[in-house]
Amino acid sequence: MGRILAIDYGSKRTGLAVTDPMRIIATALETIETPKLIEYLKSYFKKEAVDEVVIGMPKQLNNQDSESAPLVRKFVEIFKTTFPDKPIALADERFTSAQAHRTMLDGGMNKKNRQVKGNVDKISATLILQNYMQAKGY
Repeated sequence: MGRILAIDYGSKRTGLAVTDPMRIIATALETIETPKLIEYLKSYFKKEAVDEVVIGMPKQLNNQDSESAPLVRKFVEIFKTTFPDKPIALADERFTSAQAHRTMLDGGMNKKNRQVKGNVDKISATLILQNYMQAKGY
């Protein structure tokens, strides 16, 4: 069984999270500058067996796409072209940034580390992955 990788795609930075090979635990992996994301994923997929990819889809409260959704949809198309063998699932990412901030506060992360935007991206990706795993019964 391979890992599940979650992507919290952003215009500047992208947060990544991954499961262990047994798909028990979701862990923050990395925050990557978005222009370097595809090359990073190519390298990562060569080293690790990844069977599924979950990409966070930004939605509004009324379940309509947010203004950043077209950017994510464009990335999804690039991903499908670059990695045609990787199954993709889209996951609602509403509230993950707010939940990430709450997680950092609850976890006792100091103010300086909470202000590092890459930390929010990694934690958001982890939350997307945890929610996906829970919904799928992993």
